[in-house]
This record gives sequence, C-alpha cells and structure tokens, in this order.
Amino acid sequence: MQLNRRLLMKSGIAAAAAFTLPRSGEAAFNPSPSGWRRFELTTRIDLPQNDGPAQVWVPVPSISEGDWMRAEPASWTGNADDVVLRSDPASGARFVHARWSSTVESRTLQVVATAAAQDRVTDLSNTAAPVPLTEYERAYYTAPTALIPTDGIVAETSRSIVGNARSDLEKARRLYDWVVENSARNPETRGCGLGDVATMLHAGDLSGKCADLNALYVGLARAAGLPARDVYGIRVAPSAFGYKSLGAGSQNVTKAQHCRADVYLGGFGWVAADPADVRKVMLEEPPEPRPLGHPQVEAVRETLFGAWEGNWVGFNFAHDVPLPGASTDPEPFLMYPEAEVAGARLDALDPGSFAYTITARQL
Repeated sequence: MQLNRRLLMKSGIAAAAAFTLPRSGEAAFNPSPSGWRRFELTTRIDLPQNDGPAQVWVPVPSISEGDWMRAEPASWTGNADDVVLRSDPASGARFVHARWSSTVESRTLQVVATAAAQDRVTDLSNTAAPVPLTEYERAYYTAPTALIPTDGIVAETSRSIVGNARSDLEKARRLYDWVVENSARNPETRGCGLGDVATMLHAGDLSGKCADLNALYVGLARAAGLPARDVYGIRVAPSAFGYKSLGAGSQNVTKAQHCRADVYLGGFGWVAADPADVRKVMLEEPPEPRPLGHPQVEAVRETLFGAWEGNWVGFNFAHDVPLPGASTDPEPFLMYPEAEVAGARLDALDPGSFAYTITARQL
C-alpha cells in the first residue's frame, strides 16, 4: 500500500498517543486492507401475540463495493404465511418481508444473512481514474430527501463552510472538519437519531448520534454539489485498535447499528467519511470524555476522512424507502427491523417490546 501524507501524519499522532494504547508501539487507529472477513448476522423476530395480521421487514446486506464490502445471500426460517426477499427499486436496498395473516400462538422469523468486509483506505495524495457515476447515480446521490433538503438553510450553511475551496477534496474536507468541530454526540438520543438536518440547523442544535451527524455531513455535501450518501449498517466485531467505542462489545449486536457516510470526489471516487464516530470517541472512550485535541481523538479524526475499519457490515444507502404493504409513510432510512401488528407500527428502537434480537459472528 502506498504511503501518503495522511498516513504519515497519523503515524506521528500515534507515537504521541502510545501511552494510551492497549498494545505498545501500535498505531492508534490505522485501518489498512489486509484481507476479507466474513460475518454472519442472525435476526430473530418473536412478535407479541395479538389479534389481526402482522408483517415485518428485516434489512439485510445489499452493498457490494469491490474493495470493502460484499453482500452475500440471505436465508430464513419461521412460521410466516409468506416470506419474500425484496429490493427497493430506487436504491437497491434489500429486506426480507414476512407476513402472517392470522393470529397464531407465536409468530417467529429468523433471518440469517452473510457479508464480507475489510478495512477501507483511499490514498488522498494520489489522484486516480475512478469508475464514473452514472447519470442516475449522480442524480440520486445529490437529490434532497424527506429529512435532508439541499436548499434553504442547508445550502446557506454549506456555502459558508466551503467558501473559496477550489477542489472537491478541499470542499469535502472543510465540511468534514466543520461537522466534527461544531456537532456533539448526545447520549440521550434514541437509537441512532432521526437525521432531520434542516431542523438541526434551524434550532442551532447539532447534537445527536450517527444518523444525525453523518446525515448533516451528507446534506451539506450534496448542497455543495458533491454526490454523498449515508451508509446504514451495524457493527459486528471489536475494533482491532483498542477503541471500545468503535466496535461491537459482544456477539449480541441488537443495538449496535451505525450509519457512516460516503462522498464522491473527482479523481478519487467514493471516499469514506465518519465525523459522527469522532464525536463518539470523544464522549465514550474510557476512562473519561476526551477533548478534540486529545491524541487518540486526533488520530481518529485524521483517519475517518478517507478510511474506516472493516468491523462493520453495511446494509444499504437508502432514503425514503416505501415498505410494501405498510400502512405508514416511506421510512426515512432502513437500518432496523420494522413491524406492524393489526395495522399498528411497533417501535423499532425498543427491541425488548418489539421482541427482536440480532447476533453476529465471524465465520
């Protein structure tokens, strides 16, 4: 792998932070493609007994990007009357749709999906000839969504941040740094947040979790004319670099959902970005909250523009997903199992009452 300025800077930061690391002399946060790992995700649904029909929609991996993610087939068992693997025609997001037409003693579904992942790094010191976006892709990844407009206050904020930046890379980096420096992780936010970008900006409250902070980045990038996308998925393994906040703590990953971001840059193609995880490290990395200038935070901040660790499985890039047969509006994004019983939507952010569990294991 070629060395570049970002990696050299990162190695210096790592040396400064060596005393805090779990393994002496190792870089603080240095993902590097070093081979694929296959993970199995098992989602178990046990719907509460109730009169009337029921249905569930379970997201499964649908992303196959040559150098960092490969979706594999999904299978299922259970007592549903009808089970179908569906794809959202606009985004390609895949999900298992199961229906029960009548009340039975227990309504169960188990979905097993596999995917392969590896660390991802883009050399930002050397331009290349990336695969160009199709007209459809460029339009889809610059379009506004229900919760991510690209006009009004979003466009105004984006222009003020980008300023006189001359290149796509400079624009994207300025936006990334602005989100890192001006946002905050709110531990009281339910789930991963809503991603209501305009409301956040109008309220002057840029706090939340990954679906909020990374959606903010995506919206600002799109408003600057850069194709950008949220990448909805789930953490499946611990971080290899000792960061407890950046990995799954056990095989039970029911609450380990995580949204990342991607921005398409001329001369580089899709480039990883995850300002939300910088803020997560600041708030959650033991033994205490850490400031932006802390060496471990600086290492993560430098790395998460252009790279991320392959201990996470991506589901999809979808926004405004219509769920077949649902009585509600399209989902702003599809990262959790969704269900309806007798026409009433269950709370996907409360897996205890919804009665679902998700486990992950490396194959």
